[in-house]
Amino acid sequence: MNTVLLATRNRKKLVELQRILDTALGGHRIALVGLDDVDAYPETPETGLTFGENALLKAREGCHHTGLPTVADDSGLTVEALNGMPGVLSARWSGRHGDDKANLELVLAQIADLPDDRRGAAFVCAIALVLPSGLEHLVEGRQNGRLLRAPRGAGGFGYDPIFLGDGETRTNAELTPTEKDAVSHRGKALRELAVLVTRVLPPTD
Repeated sequence: MNTVLLATRNRKKLVELQRILDTALGGHRIALVGLDDVDAYPETPETGLTFGENALLKAREGCHHTGLPTVADDSGLTVEALNGMPGVLSARWSGRHGDDKANLELVLAQIADLPDDRRGAAFVCAIALVLPSGLEHLVEGRQNGRLLRAPRGAGGFGYDPIFLGDGETRTNAELTPTEKDAVSHRGKALRELAVLVTRVLPPTD
């Protein structure tokens, strides 16, 4: 089985990506390990202006320091009324990295006065795969929808409780993991990545 580094310390994200890849890859299994599972190395700040730039930066860095094929994603929420923000700043929109509750509450406050038809938003995910050979691949997935006025649901993470995808009656936080994987930005990007994985990482004993 191939071991692939996922350049994150977010255990929820690691579980989610492993689940999606297992489903998409079928019998072609890979074992994902996170940054907490490998020797520590200096991590460069995410200075890219796009999700793709940040994903490639993290994947290149992880592959260079560990010698493992490395997958890295950068994803976030883009809000039409906020000119596409929080965007690449989604995880630290409130000023504290990874404070989901504070980030969510700040976005809600910033669009509190907007009517429902002006609360359009999208989740965007860019995923990079960098191989020790130097080959690089980048894919992107997107889920369009709108933001509710109050959180609903206890699943998912990040902005999931306030995001209602197009055609959905439940927020991403109200969907089961399997349902969310089928429609989410990350699920779409990973299914595309899975096609690449089967081509560039041949099965091992």
